[in-house]
Amino acid sequence: MGEDTKEPPNETDLIGARVRSGDRSALAELFEQHRDRLLRMVDLRLDGRVRARLDPADVIQDSYGDALISLGDYVRDPKLPPFLWLRLIVAERIAVTHRHHLGAKMRDASREVSLYRGALPEASTAALAEMLLGRLTTPTQAAQRAERLLRIQEALNSLEPIDREVLALRHFEHLNRVEAAQALLISEEAGAKRYIRALKRLKEMMAKMPGGLEGF
Repeated sequence: MGEDTKEPPNETDLIGARVRSGDRSALAELFEQHRDRLLRMVDLRLDGRVRARLDPADVIQDSYGDALISLGDYVRDPKLPPFLWLRLIVAERIAVTHRHHLGAKMRDASREVSLYRGALPEASTAALAEMLLGRLTTPTQAAQRAERLLRIQEALNSLEPIDREVLALRHFEHLNRVEAAQALLISEEAGAKRYIRALKRLKEMMAKMPGGLEGF
């Protein structure tokens, strides 16, 4: 008989299997394993007006409580991989937080842009632009910051919603190719093509800005 070449499950797979069985300690491990990625998600999607009142870490903590409550439902119908289910729990907590703090102001179109199909809380173009621009240090760069942020926001708004969402998932939330495709309900190939296209268009638009791509 030939040797079995199937790779043994890694730590993430083992934790995921335990979560699917309803193991609450495994849920805590999964949450801690992905805490940084989930925090980036909150940073991207939490409205700036709420962030002034509430630390993103508090949203993450509340989400963990939500996940504990929802674990039984997930075990009965685990349609998503454990991390993507956890990410959805965080998204729902952000939406609840927005409704609580903003109410009717939640859809202020002057500050927010819709991402893909309304499946997640909206991400502000300001947050996306800040993450792209990063921290500028020299006086010349600092003087250009406001103008460049505005131009990056305009570039992001020019993308198709699904391309903007692919960019957010892959570049900012650090989802891999498989996770991003699963989150968007599209094929891996389609997601990869859209990601490359979005990056190319942003690069082209940024190159046309005063100062070009300097500082990026």
